[in-house]
Amino acid sequence: MAPRRPPEIYRAPFPLYAVRVHRPTGLALIAGGGGAAKTGIANGLHFLQLGWREGRLSASLLHAHDTETRATMTLALAGDTVAAGQDAACHLLRFRLREPPQGGAGGGAGGDGATRAGEGGGGDRGGSSSSSSSSEKGPRRRRAPAPSRSEGTHDETPQVLVETLHCVQTDTSPDALQKAVCFNEDHTLLATGGVDGFLRVWEFPSMKKAFEVQAHQGEIEDITLSPDNKVVTVGRDFRCCVWKRDQMVTGLHWNENLPGIPDKAYRYQACRFGKVEDQGGALRLYTIQIPYKRERRPPPCYITKWDGRSFLPLLTRPCGNEVISCLSLSDTGTFLGLGTVTGSVAIFIAFSLQRLYYVREAHGIVVTAVAFLPETPELLRDNEAALLSVAVDSRCRLHRIPCRRSFPVWLLLLLCAGLIVATLLLLQLAFPGFL
Repeated sequence: MAPRRPPEIYRAPFPLYAVRVHRPTGLALIAGGGGAAKTGIANGLHFLQLGWREGRLSASLLHAHDTETRATMTLALAGDTVAAGQDAACHLLRFRLREPPQGGAGGGAGGDGATRAGEGGGGDRGGSSSSSSSSEKGPRRRRAPAPSRSEGTHDETPQVLVETLHCVQTDTSPDALQKAVCFNEDHTLLATGGVDGFLRVWEFPSMKKAFEVQAHQGEIEDITLSPDNKVVTVGRDFRCCVWKRDQMVTGLHWNENLPGIPDKAYRYQACRFGKVEDQGGALRLYTIQIPYKRERRPPPCYITKWDGRSFLPLLTRPCGNEVISCLSLSDTGTFLGLGTVTGSVAIFIAFSLQRLYYVREAHGIVVTAVAFLPETPELLRDNEAALLSVAVDSRCRLHRIPCRRSFPVWLLLLLCAGLIVATLLLLQLAFPGFL
């Protein structure tokens, strides 16, 4: 049974809009901010170190990167490169971990802005981490190491160094905002979409524009790329489109086998490609459909699973009456994570689209992004899956699926043997001389 309130592992000093997990290092990247408004709310990208302490997974702040007046709304990762959607542009940053020097007192607290948050589940609760951030461009310069407080002591926390690589404009509308960003599988292409409805694909790492096309009349809500570089876009114009470069391959119709649902009763909200567990060459596409109009008695939202090669619908199921705001898929394609506008979080089995985990109002306000942890023993321990969720309430919460217990083979054999003996005894009592 899901906990009433999942643990809060970190609280940022600003509203959170994006979360990603760096698979090689297990770092969690969370970002957001108050934008350019003069409200005193900071903007930043925080690098969190995940680890187990006293039987709990916790997050410690390694580095707070200042994004000046720009709130980060979307994130994508390609190795050690971060693509951050900020206002009408995509900012590319490179980060790296540097181990502290052996010997001497803490080398990382002053020079590169790396800060260690309090131990335990909360990270930096007070929001003072913004003071350690920096608005400098390019690689961070380290100051001279501070004098040792005592002989032989040193800070063993890794340091995060961040440098700016590129900045490209990705939206040209009057109310410009980049709403989606995604790398392809081999990190050679980067796709962006925003309020102006244009799909723009860039060569990476040069950031030369490969092509652009007006994919939707109105805002693009989400983008995902297949291993063969087909691009799927979903927009507010009720359409979900598959693109091969700037040519539309097909439009998807999730409700074509559901005659009771009119075409414009629902719009697409999110899309993700994913693997199929234990099927190396198989590919699936998952889309979320939400009601176009709010009603007093809200109709359900739907998840649709598609064949990722032929784009034929395989299965559609309702996923609750709360409006879905975000979608994530686990590395192996086993689980789907969903967040809602009312703050709830759910995890579904990708194969059957059955709900496995649900916490109502885990955040109490719109969940802006969810991301699964890497499926490694170091981070999962005795859990089958773990999901991070972030929301406008500045909190990052952890959701876990414990490993489902199964009976040992010896116990099953013992039960079967006992059942056989009991059956024979009953037959002997009913029919004397049976044995």
